[in-house]
Amino acid sequence: MSESPRFRRAPRPAADAAAPADADAVRLNKRLADLGLCSRREADEWIERGWVRVNGQPGMMGQKVLPQDRVTVDRRAEAAQGERVTILLHKPVGYVSGQAEDGHQPAVTLINARSRWRGDAAPTRFAPAQLKGLAPAGRLDIDSVGLLVLTQDGRVARRLIGEDSDVDKEYLVRVAWGDVTTGVQAAFPPEQLARLRHGLALDGQPLKPAQVDWQNPEQLRFVLREGKKRQIRRMCELVGLKVTGLKRIRIGRVALGQLPVGQWRYLGPGEAF
Repeated sequence: MSESPRFRRAPRPAADAAAPADADAVRLNKRLADLGLCSRREADEWIERGWVRVNGQPGMMGQKVLPQDRVTVDRRAEAAQGERVTILLHKPVGYVSGQAEDGHQPAVTLINARSRWRGDAAPTRFAPAQLKGLAPAGRLDIDSVGLLVLTQDGRVARRLIGEDSDVDKEYLVRVAWGDVTTGVQAAFPPEQLARLRHGLALDGQPLKPAQVDWQNPEQLRFVLREGKKRQIRRMCELVGLKVTGLKRIRIGRVALGQLPVGQWRYLGPGEAF
């Protein structure tokens, strides 16, 4: 009997014929996430709703599948995913990226109809339901400002913070060197700038090469392809610099642009990281 036209087949990963079958088995939600169809959390939701089939039978939570298993996804999952939003916020100082902590409010509390940027050209209308499951894809320290991405879409989260993410982030960082707060560029040793670019380690692991250049005598421009906790501040401390201001201005191909502090806009239909 043929499958329902509502279901589309997920592509099969290449199988290693020499490997034991059990070694190739993975959980169904991981299979869907590895194929780039959704996040694991979304996959679990699809499985619970009966939108995923394995070899024609309803998928089960926690089920393991092999490369040769035929996995299909109901078209309703794709439609539901298309309704998920991604929001770009210009985070101010004093807000945490994720859950509330130490009396500080999470950045998501800034998302409402009144704080939407008037310059937002996206046709999407704001609805309170868009706040459900809206989570930061990456963090920005409480004392930092700039571009923060909040999304309901697991594909976006995976792109930005997945283990294999290679999306770069750009920051403008104001610094002081000891008592020197003006003309820092002239006083700061060039060999230490070279260490910022490559040669430092955090948490016992070497950091990936970074682009670090002077924008003006008191401000550096960082471009990173990783995001350890308070990474830029800690990098600067290792070479004797103190960060006095930090602003993220770009993530991948999406720039902060003219978005005002404390306001937000939707990721547009033609935009991608």
